[in-house]
Amino acid sequence: MATNVSDQMLARLHEWGVRRVFGYPGDGINGLMGAFDRMGERMRFVQARHEELAAFMACAHAKFTGEVGVCMATSGPGAIHLLNGLYDAKADHQPVLAIVGQAARAAMGGDYQQEVDLASLFKDVAHEYVHTAMVPAQIRHLVDRAMRIARDQRTVTCLIVPHDVQELEAVEKPPREHGTVHSGIGMTGKRVLPPEADLRAAADVLNAGRKVAILAGAGALHATDELVDIAELLGAGVAKALLGKMAVPDDLPFVTGAIGLLGTQPSWHMMSECDTLLMVGSSFPYSEFLPKEGQARGVQIDLDGRKLGMRYPMEINLVGDSRLTLQALIPLLERKDDRSWQDDIAGKVRKWWEVLETRAMNEARPINPQRVFWELSPRLPGDCILTCDSGTSAAWYARDLKVRRGMMGSLSGGLATMGPAVPYALAAKMAYPERPVIALLGDGAMQMLGINGLVTIAHHWKEWPDPRLVVMVLDNSDLNMVTWEQRVSAGERKFDDSQVLPEFPYADYARSLGLHGVRVDDPARVGQAWDEALRADRPVLLQMITDANVPPLPPHVSAKQAKDFAKALVHGDPEATAVVIATAKEWWDGVFAGKDHRG
Repeated sequence: MATNVSDQMLARLHEWGVRRVFGYPGDGINGLMGAFDRMGERMRFVQARHEELAAFMACAHAKFTGEVGVCMATSGPGAIHLLNGLYDAKADHQPVLAIVGQAARAAMGGDYQQEVDLASLFKDVAHEYVHTAMVPAQIRHLVDRAMRIARDQRTVTCLIVPHDVQELEAVEKPPREHGTVHSGIGMTGKRVLPPEADLRAAADVLNAGRKVAILAGAGALHATDELVDIAELLGAGVAKALLGKMAVPDDLPFVTGAIGLLGTQPSWHMMSECDTLLMVGSSFPYSEFLPKEGQARGVQIDLDGRKLGMRYPMEINLVGDSRLTLQALIPLLERKDDRSWQDDIAGKVRKWWEVLETRAMNEARPINPQRVFWELSPRLPGDCILTCDSGTSAAWYARDLKVRRGMMGSLSGGLATMGPAVPYALAAKMAYPERPVIALLGDGAMQMLGINGLVTIAHHWKEWPDPRLVVMVLDNSDLNMVTWEQRVSAGERKFDDSQVLPEFPYADYARSLGLHGVRVDDPARVGQAWDEALRADRPVLLQMITDANVPPLPPHVSAKQAKDFAKALVHGDPEATAVVIATAKEWWDGVFAGKDHRG
């Protein structure tokens, strides 16, 4: 039996299957910290270095396990620090519960120290459910509803617990009287399928298409076999939104890879030329990379009906689980005898991999960042988990890594925030301590949050049966993606005051924590460094000294982008000469890769 409200909260979370809570302590949640102590090994409080890290870890736990991720913070500033990681979870539709402290009830409304209007603060990010516990009789149904709604709606929920309420005597069963709520735990999954008539209408559209393009997103991660079967039936190609990178393996000839600003030329060509679009579990936002309106007939599948018909005017919109819906569609589809469309896609994909290899091996000052990812790709362990940060690291992650079945991976998709790669990796390693985990990020994100995350890695790694956790930092002393956006999108030269990062000895710092650190400034040593990191007996920090002037070229450069780029260089960009040379190499390789054009 729980002794007080805090004990009851944790016990109820345990009944829901929660075994790990990410957070940072403070006097606003001292009651809950005492309850964790009394819980012992039944539930672990994972101390992050910062509340933002804790929220990212909760989001990653949800992404990699399918369970509700739980994070916790003290009142006032601690609660505020959670917000960015919680918005990451909201944007990527992940079930996360945030539990935050609050001033004592008697002090609320009195401008007390650290008193913040938390209900208003969290109302946007946790709009489906945010409530304050005022009496012990609420605790059971507050926890039950917060967990159930987070899981059912795949969203963020929040419970606010005033300091004094945490210490009150628990009420295990609310009194059976008017004005009380009696809830229970447990939930079964929803089997959501569109009506038969809608499935047949979708099949008619897909069967009529001669050039079918499939776009898979995060909602299709569990539908790999079905996506492959439909692509083979329809002679289609498959492009992937960034969060859907693991939906289908890249070693299939008709998989065109990423789409969008970080996408591939085959994906661009496929969308430009298709006559039918099947979008599965994706909210991909950039309409300019989809077919022109009126060019293609469209079918979209999404579990959330609010997301249908939002990115492209679809002819048929199906509300349903992607795997179940595709399974129901397959018997209605006709196998296409004409394979010319798919063969053309496969040819472009083969050429594209040659382009990527050629670009990766271009000389740079000193290391080409594409080579770092290209050399990693064939070395990826079959059961690895990949995490990536926002920035140019996401571009190379999207393009240069050829993922295979059995791998997992994620990054911040909808919010595209900096900072999640290391906390994502930590949460993945805690959920799957027997699997190798690789975090890929730039020096900006590493200085923002990653350095602190290394402290937590150093604290926990000896608990893991497989100690392999590799943190790879692209060290180019530049906030690189924004630098390129300044040039290409705004027509402005690189602004050193905002873009140049201070030097930091990442590998030395890792060694000071008892981890392994490797600094690489020779392109010939990139592959060897990956081999060393992936067989190390402890976590490794790989500090890759890379060239900031290698451009993450989009698959299609518009006239406006070209004009703005030229304008930035003419206006005295400090790296103008190096940028022109590097960009010329990228363009040349895109045209002539695979040919003996270097003499």
